[in-house]
Amino acid sequence: MLTIYHNPRCSKSRECNTYLSTLAEKVQVINYMETPFTKEQLKQVLQKLGISPIELVRTNEAIWKSEYKGKELSHSEIITAMLKHPRLIQRPIVVKGDKAVVARPLETVTSIL
Repeated sequence: MLTIYHNPRCSKSRECNTYLSTLAEKVQVINYMETPFTKEQLKQVLQKLGISPIELVRTNEAIWKSEYKGKELSHSEIITAMLKHPRLIQRPIVVKGDKAVVARPLETVTSIL
């Protein structure tokens, strides 16, 4: 089964969701703006992605620039920022088993199918 962490306001996220719906595989869609990550879920996704927390942050978002840019933040503090402000999380995130990708561009999702 595939899981997509999806923000329906994002065109790239909608595009990925549409693509996944054409596959024969079952897809669980989680709108993380309505059903936010828990700290443990976000840590697990980061582990599956194989990246550090800052690599999952949308650093061009206004909230990042106004509250966090230029500060020395620990991994835990970055995770807390993403939990407090879910729009900071790169999207869409697609998970299959113990692997995950940020599906930007869309073609990257094929690496875990």
